[in-house]
Amino acid sequence: MAGASGFLGTRLVDRLKADGHQITRLVRRPARTPDERRWNPSGAQLDPAVVADADAVVNLAGAGVGDKRWNDAYRRLIRSSRVDTTTTLAITIAGMPTADRPAVLLNASAVGWYGNTGDRVVEEDAPAGEGYLADVCRVWEAATRPAEDAGVRVIRLRTGLPLHRDGGLLKPQLLPFKLGVAGRLGSGRQWLPWISMADWLDAVRFLLDRDDVAGPVNGVGPAPVTNAEFTKELARQLHRPAIVPIPALALKVVLGGFAHEALTSTRVLPGVLTGSGFTYRQPDLPTALHAALTD
Repeated sequence: MAGASGFLGTRLVDRLKADGHQITRLVRRPARTPDERRWNPSGAQLDPAVVADADAVVNLAGAGVGDKRWNDAYRRLIRSSRVDTTTTLAITIAGMPTADRPAVLLNASAVGWYGNTGDRVVEEDAPAGEGYLADVCRVWEAATRPAEDAGVRVIRLRTGLPLHRDGGLLKPQLLPFKLGVAGRLGSGRQWLPWISMADWLDAVRFLLDRDDVAGPVNGVGPAPVTNAEFTKELARQLHRPAIVPIPALALKVVLGGFAHEALTSTRVLPGVLTGSGFTYRQPDLPTALHAALTD
């Protein structure tokens, strides 16, 4: 697994270990524990023997899109941290003898693929949209092709907004909400493709096990909501008001280039997951938010 120390990766490692799986973590620094192996994705360096021991490869690596204010340097890092890791893994897998290759490469992507869809509903067959994150997703997903062309089952998991109080969409909002100085972002009409953490973890397990599913998969819940609806429900569960809307101009001052993405409307449905028989444990926002705030 690449990206095992991130927001999603740490939880996926715990889940897979609890299910009895052995995880090898790819790290850029010298290995410190028996389950770590060093690699250098920026230099396209990965020992094929590390991958040869794996039944599956999971790549969640990438600099957080909401971790820092965007400037040109951080934009380059967002892109390279995804494309370099994916390229290194895919080329390494493709160059291995057929018998040594892992059965599946599950590679992260994002719903940013679709760009701004407004009120239009999209599923996995929709083309890439416009904008910086859509462009990143396009080259990110294209980097998996060497493994796919070599006959490995490749899943491109277009994750939405996983809900958990310790990270992602939810963490930075909790303090302002508790202080009563939070509200919708911009107009509040933009759609948010959320997913509960439990369902995201279940979906990864489901996709690793189902050898008949490949290609793009939307890692989102079945009931997207608008930002205004999300804000109202979060305020209700926190028993706090949400009456201070954050103007788009203020977001641009604070977030720089990321403000445009924060105001983007992406109304995405999980066509492949639902069509493959995946069952959601927390399919509606009230249930998912309650779990995110209490688990």
